[in-house]
Amino acid sequence: MTTTQAAPQQSQTATPSAFGPRIEVTGRPFSRSEEILTAEALTFLTKLHDRFASTRHERLADRQRRRYEIGNGRDPKFREDTRQIREDANWQVAGAGPGLEDRRVEITGPTDPKMTVNAMNSGARVWLADQEDATSPTWANVIGGQLSLFDAIREQLEYTSPEGKEYRVTAEHTPTIVMRPRGWHLVEKHMRFVDSQGQSGAASGSLVDFGLYAFHNARELVARGRGPYFYIAKLESSEEAKLWDDIFTFTEQELGLPHGTIRATVLIETLPAAFEMEEILYVMRDHIAGLNAGRWDYIFSIIKNYRGRGARFVLPDRSEVTMTVPFMRAYTELLVKTCHKRGAHAIGGMSAFIPNRRDAEVTARAEEKVRADKQREAGDGFDGTWVAHPDLISVAQAEFDAVLGDRPNQVDRQRDDVEVTAAQLLDVHIGRDITEAGVRENVSIGLRYIEAWLRGNGAVAIDNLMEDAATAEISRSQIWQWIHQDQSTAEGTRITREWVGELMREAIAGFARFAGDRYDDAAELFADVALGDDFPTFLTVPAYSRYLVDA
Repeated sequence: MTTTQAAPQQSQTATPSAFGPRIEVTGRPFSRSEEILTAEALTFLTKLHDRFASTRHERLADRQRRRYEIGNGRDPKFREDTRQIREDANWQVAGAGPGLEDRRVEITGPTDPKMTVNAMNSGARVWLADQEDATSPTWANVIGGQLSLFDAIREQLEYTSPEGKEYRVTAEHTPTIVMRPRGWHLVEKHMRFVDSQGQSGAASGSLVDFGLYAFHNARELVARGRGPYFYIAKLESSEEAKLWDDIFTFTEQELGLPHGTIRATVLIETLPAAFEMEEILYVMRDHIAGLNAGRWDYIFSIIKNYRGRGARFVLPDRSEVTMTVPFMRAYTELLVKTCHKRGAHAIGGMSAFIPNRRDAEVTARAEEKVRADKQREAGDGFDGTWVAHPDLISVAQAEFDAVLGDRPNQVDRQRDDVEVTAAQLLDVHIGRDITEAGVRENVSIGLRYIEAWLRGNGAVAIDNLMEDAATAEISRSQIWQWIHQDQSTAEGTRITREWVGELMREAIAGFARFAGDRYDDAAELFADVALGDDFPTFLTVPAYSRYLVDA
């Protein structure tokens, strides 16, 4: 059974030399954490940081420059310096590894032991084991998630809840695991990397998540007929993708794996990445299986990049920004065409609607929404899709079964009918209003999600929708943009800091408070990231440093 009871604070170090580069662990040990934080694993993390940490910082600086340029009027475009990659019709990607040939339905979720058991029993073809947006990165969740995966891969995972309910994996066929590490922008402050000059800083969350999982499980997964597979999040350029590809190659060499054993699926969930899909596939061609349409982060990326560019870039209520609006159609159709042209899988996104086993009407509405969403994706040529709840697997699978039949995918379906221009990707006009209900919804969802996140829950059911960090980012960034672009609701109310502050106080007063809740902290954080003069690039960055790092 995986448990996460804290023990007294202590520091742990592993390095070939006490005076050379090293990783120092400052997070509190807990039951079985030493099985993940072994000396050998920490030595491997040290090598990853020593070789790649500086390049990570360079890529993050590139992001900042690009965001500044877009904010000052220089729109992203298809790159001239990589035109030859796009025009060369001869190259193809590695494609699916063993166990990834058929991805028609993938379930997503965090890696705590209960959710891991439920995912392994779900009947989905693939499980996105999420250490990123669906996980609140408490130290217990980061290392506890590694323990859950370690046990699940070895068919030894069991869990007993505080109420005494027992969970164990009973499925005859379990999903192929595709693990999602944190994005490049996030750090792990319970580990410090000390370089060869003695300078230290927080470890990279990406390298920690990836490195621990690969080190402990890559060879075991290969022995069991599958492989070390990863979802790569938040990329903004092919240069960032190349950094990951270099890490994969280095890891294969270190672990004695054949080149190409590691497979990645890259989420196209930022606006700059939408202009470099082929380049991302090309630089990762030996290791990439496909691309995913990360719809919620993509919407957030558009708001973030264009938040100061005037009223024409203002989006209406979150509920009006659907997958059928023109700029979202352009983005997803370009993704399918690009993937199939290069022999890669195109994986659809997640509809936020979820069923409620105690409310038949809510369940029927969720199934209807999900059915329409998956019917559209399958018809557009996607090879698979995401769901967030086991009860939706059969709904999604029926739509893909109707199109795929016995075929594992439809990569052979070329979308030569699709032509997408830069102007189409950037045309965010929808023609709908901002409403008072939409403002109130963003405030309520933002506060409730952040409160749960601060208590360690990264995937939260709110008003029959599955919310994660990406949807919370949309909620707070829309509020920020509406205020700074001097917007008013359809009812005639000007959206100001003062009015939103009143809505926040009303919302907090209406929540059912309980011992240990974090609503006061959530309100403080929401005010900082939605009402402040500055716009933090991610709300999770200040939230993590302020609230989740052990003193």
